Amino acid sequence: MKPSINKTTSRIDAFLWVPLIVLFIYLTNKYGLEVIRSNVENMGIWAPLGIYTLRFSSIVIPALPSTAYSILAGALLGFKKGLVIICIADLSSCILSFYISRLYGKEIVKRLIGGKFISRVENISNNHLENNFFLMTGLLMTGLFDFVCYAVGLTKTKFQKFLPALIISILLSNPPIVALGAGILEGGRRFLLLGVFGVFLIAVITGKLKKSSLEN
Repeated sequence: MKPSINKTTSRIDAFLWVPLIVLFIYLTNKYGLEVIRSNVENMGIWAPLGIYTLRFSSIVIPALPSTAYSILAGALLGFKKGLVIICIADLSSCILSFYISRLYGKEIVKRLIGGKFISRVENISNNHLENNFFLMTGLLMTGLFDFVCYAVGLTKTKFQKFLPALIISILLSNPPIVALGAGILEGGRRFLLLGVFGVFLIAVITGKLKKSSLEN
């Protein structure tokens, strides 16, 4: 039953964010890189603020797509600035999600993410995350990290233990995705290769972490 839920949600996420990427590539090809760069720069603080808000909201409400905004940040803002914005958005929203579930419990989480997703949070929280730092870090590096933050808040895990795992996961998992976006706009083969290799490496690391942790 669990695999079917995961597959269904992954398909929903894909249907939501893949069109955004396709649309962006289409606009890039139609109007040119320089025009897009110029328009983004003319927006000043509003472009970074807009991406921050979109990313933040997509984590607090996990039913919304989030990966697309990491790619978009790299594409529109460049690798360095895009990475900073995404990392700040992830850190602030994940901490908020943790405290929402810690202070107000499962009912408020259910209202935020919807009844069909609450079972995913419950399944994660039942994995004894409070006793396994590596499992918690590994799960925070996956596409389920928004649900994981709510799940950890429902356990007895102290914030002092959650925060280091969160920071490590953010610093390891965000650069490859943002690099993919930066490679699309900047035409940098280096960024594209870094992104593809990084995504593959993160998948291998998280897979091994979860496997070894669950066996122990």
